[in-house]
Amino acid sequence: MATAIEFNNISKLYRLGMVGTGTLAHDMKRWWTMNIRGKEDPYLTIGETNDRSSKGTSDYVWALKDIDFKVEQGDVVGIIGKNGAGKSTLLKILSKVTAPTTGTIRARGRIGSLLEVGTGFHPEMTGRENIYMNGAILGMTKAEITKKLDEIVDFSGCERYIDTPVKRYSSGMMVRLGFSVAAHLDPEILVVDEVLAVGDAEFQKKAIGKMQDVSKGEGRTVLFVSHNMASIKALCRHGVLLENGRVKCAGNMENVIDQYISQSDLSIRKRNWEVNDSKPACITGIEIQVEGKRTDQLIDMNDRIKIVVEYYIKEPLKGSNISFVLYKDAIPLFSTWDVDSSPELLNYREKGYHRTEFYLTNNLKPGIYDMRIDIGIPNRGTIDLKESPLQFEIRNILTEGSRKSFTRTGLFQFSIKWTDTNI
Repeated sequence: MATAIEFNNISKLYRLGMVGTGTLAHDMKRWWTMNIRGKEDPYLTIGETNDRSSKGTSDYVWALKDIDFKVEQGDVVGIIGKNGAGKSTLLKILSKVTAPTTGTIRARGRIGSLLEVGTGFHPEMTGRENIYMNGAILGMTKAEITKKLDEIVDFSGCERYIDTPVKRYSSGMMVRLGFSVAAHLDPEILVVDEVLAVGDAEFQKKAIGKMQDVSKGEGRTVLFVSHNMASIKALCRHGVLLENGRVKCAGNMENVIDQYISQSDLSIRKRNWEVNDSKPACITGIEIQVEGKRTDQLIDMNDRIKIVVEYYIKEPLKGSNISFVLYKDAIPLFSTWDVDSSPELLNYREKGYHRTEFYLTNNLKPGIYDMRIDIGIPNRGTIDLKESPLQFEIRNILTEGSRKSFTRTGLFQFSIKWTDTNI
């Protein structure tokens, strides 16, 4: 099968703080070396690995370093990794939003990109005008775009607003139209970053189905970045795991996901985030508490596990809910909404900081579990989302080493009483 994309020694160096080298002499040296002598940037060797969790000693950082892999035509490749691993930077280089510091990319065919909400859209132009503009950028004629127009609008579900300037669209509507344009204007390579998380569950399912059709039915290539392991596992055959700007591993998607989950720090039981004033609501913290145990003690399958969520409401909010999904091996086990037990919250949430908590079901088998939590408005979209904020491991402490319960089949374990009688 032909190679659709080839990454050869791709690296990207950024300077932290001010743009430029900091002095006129260094700027002149860089310009002379790169533009007159045709050599590499003389300051590249100063860079250090992109580890966002530790304090660096250099003003330069490698967002990507020595990236080498190939993507076959018609393949669907999932790119995963922690925040700051370099996933979005890699896609921006592929989409020619930014240039690599070193290395080359060879891509066969037109590239359609959806890197963030509203990518390539002009806010003053209508949805219809932006469709034509995006098509022209991709090299399509007006007749080709007109032929696809009805299909694009229908898929997006934005027909009522198609002649309204997109600056008046919600973030969910922007994603719907942006993805529809990127998927329907016949790019040979479709690049999708973590934008589908903004859309509602119905549209996410619809978008994943479209990407499957594009790859399997039409033979196009898809690069998909997401923190949602269930979506990645369902859609992608091959994967690439990035860590601190480097390729940690590549190959079969399930193996890559296993590697990603195994590298998680299972000792972390609490995460906090700053308030995001640009959103009407945001999640500010999540914590795993185990009844009667310290945070450094192992979690047994008989322990009671409590999830504590803190969030902030900027202004009084109506119609919202907080959703929690639990995953094991990238399979969603169950989901729960806070309005299931507190329906009054659907009508009104007060301005300010809130705290909500609940206990997990006690029939979880030993293994590593992942989670997703968001606050949103049903049928309108997600307001704030935290994918894989924490992972935890459940152990069978009592019988581990002699009779491991995780060898039993099934997703859950239940306390079922058997009765034996001589007959």
